[in-house]
Amino acid sequence: MKSQLIGFLMNFWISFSPALYFHSGEREEKCIIEDVPSDTLVIGNYRVQQWDIREQNFLESAPGLGMFVTVTTPSAEVLLRKLYGPQATFSFTSYISGEHVICLQSNSTRLVAFGGSKLEREESFRKTSEQTNSNILWWAIVQTLILISIGLWQIKSLKDFFIAKKLV
Repeated sequence: MKSQLIGFLMNFWISFSPALYFHSGEREEKCIIEDVPSDTLVIGNYRVQQWDIREQNFLESAPGLGMFVTVTTPSAEVLLRKLYGPQATFSFTSYISGEHVICLQSNSTRLVAFGGSKLEREESFRKTSEQTNSNILWWAIVQTLILISIGLWQIKSLKDFFIAKKLV
């Protein structure tokens, strides 16, 4: 029983993995050097958030914002090089032991990286455009239904007229 409790507590303690928190500028690369044993699966999770200077708070990521993740072995061989989104999980398996270099680089451009006000305006404009497109779709559907009902009414009126005049 005591060994099970110790095992549970060790498992609980190990489950809390260390985390890194860092600021990165536009297209700035941040690298982490980690000594990894051979045949080890390494899993990394990250989330990119932008700092809003006006509100002094983090914003949710803009569409198109992401990170280039590059992992190199101690022999400078590239294990992983991939573009991920604003929130992702990446993984790799080391086949040799030693210091692996994990580099993260933002894919943001100057227009996206300015943050705050421009992104909010773009998001507001996108929402307005989507709402306008939705309204146009419904207006087209209503117009079509009106035209069909008027056409059916005209056909019925003409049929009744021809029957009244005994032309049919």
